Amino acid sequence: ELAAELRALGARVTLAACDAADRDALAALLAAVPEDAPLTAVVHAAGVLDDGVLDTLTPARAETVLRPKTAAARHLHDLTKDLDLSAFVLFSSLAGTLGGPGQASYAAANAYLDALARQRHADGLPATSLAWGAWGGGGLASGETGARLARGGMPPMDPEHALTALQQAVNGAEPVVAIADVRWETYAFAHSATAPRVLADLPEVQGARTTAPAETDVTGNALTARLAALPADERHRELLTVVRKWAAAALGYAAADDIDEERAFRDLGFDSLTAVALRNTVAEATGLRLPVTLVFDHPTALALTTHLERELFGTTAEPAADAPLPAPPAAADDDPVVIVSMGCRYPGGVDSPDALWRLLADGGDAIAAFPDDRGWDLKGAYDPDPDKPGTFYARGGGFLYDAHHFDPEFFGMSPREALAVDPQQRLLLETSWEAIERAGIDPAALRGSRTGVFVGSNYHDYGARMQHAPKDFEGYLATGSAGSVASGRISY
Repeated sequence: ELAAELRALGARVTLAACDAADRDALAALLAAVPEDAPLTAVVHAAGVLDDGVLDTLTPARAETVLRPKTAAARHLHDLTKDLDLSAFVLFSSLAGTLGGPGQASYAAANAYLDALARQRHADGLPATSLAWGAWGGGGLASGETGARLARGGMPPMDPEHALTALQQAVNGAEPVVAIADVRWETYAFAHSATAPRVLADLPEVQGARTTAPAETDVTGNALTARLAALPADERHRELLTVVRKWAAAALGYAAADDIDEERAFRDLGFDSLTAVALRNTVAEATGLRLPVTLVFDHPTALALTTHLERELFGTTAEPAADAPLPAPPAAADDDPVVIVSMGCRYPGGVDSPDALWRLLADGGDAIAAFPDDRGWDLKGAYDPDPDKPGTFYARGGGFLYDAHHFDPEFFGMSPREALAVDPQQRLLLETSWEAIERAGIDPAALRGSRTGVFVGSNYHDYGARMQHAPKDFEGYLATGSAGSVASGRISY
């Protein structure tokens, strides 16, 4: 399609393929360039990503990224340096200039391109290395990578604007040019403690930092001193606000209010890269030596705040994890194990212990017609003969008609996961919450406490239905109906 478009504009087009990192193959290709259309410009636009944190980087993974960048560029340089070229253009990346989380090999490869351009320029050869930010319209920065860059203040560039900048850079005198669309206020906020020093003197960065929230721009000593001057409870609230702002910045959220203080960081969108970014910000701002597992060790904004308060001040306004809980109703005898509350779901519209008692006291009947919203062939599969295979002869049964009435957001669960979870486990979550409330305890008061959760359950036949589940459920098949996770759902 591109070749046809170029030919329509009057260009002479030849498409040829070779491994540019293979010197002999590239030399053969260049030798085949016809004399009546000599090579006058080179554009090296290769790029391969294999991102990951440093301890997962292997020589093989690094080679995958480095080879098409460094080896191919070097061969192009060696094989064309004696030609009369008007341009030698290398597509580099800002990862080589500013660094990139999880992009050690990619950053190194692009830094090599920048160095090669400077060497060619020093030798009097044409050279322009373009340290690109993210392009729109697809490519390496599409999907989650592009979304993460945008959250950090560097949204994808309009391709037309990028091409204009490309022409200006090639016509200019600088051998290395960085081109990106940067929202400086967002970038300064998102990288307040980790922004590369190379940007520190830019007027846009300095201006953005003067308007950024004070909590993101202070040193550890200043932050500690300011917090230390506050009463304990006020200090805790202030530090919590700062932590939520840091977390919001790491995820590219607009404000601290977007961070639920009691919701797990993982559920808010943190991955290994953003978790390290948050840890770096916290370490820089507080002056504490913190592990890279910080976000996983203290998985909510509230938990992280409590940990930081203890590390900075040796105390906390929040109750300790093993603090005594509100006392349940007193037992009538000396039995150390008593039932103090219940939650239940039974046929006959029973959704509480009170409703169960009314059903029993009134002599009610819990057997009723089959529900018509389960996808069952109620007419075709009925047969009065109980011995006929593949049919049923009953006209009713005991059913929980509202079993599908579940609020996944209340339990921190996505709607897709909720559909893959055994309905019995959804009911277990609801009844557990209600039982704790009926005991006179706020369920939220148990968060972080040493409370045991034990579940006794029976068969789990819903799992068999998931063998033919839509592919969107694949990530939840293993745990959707496993009895081993039931107690963990309640604990979590």
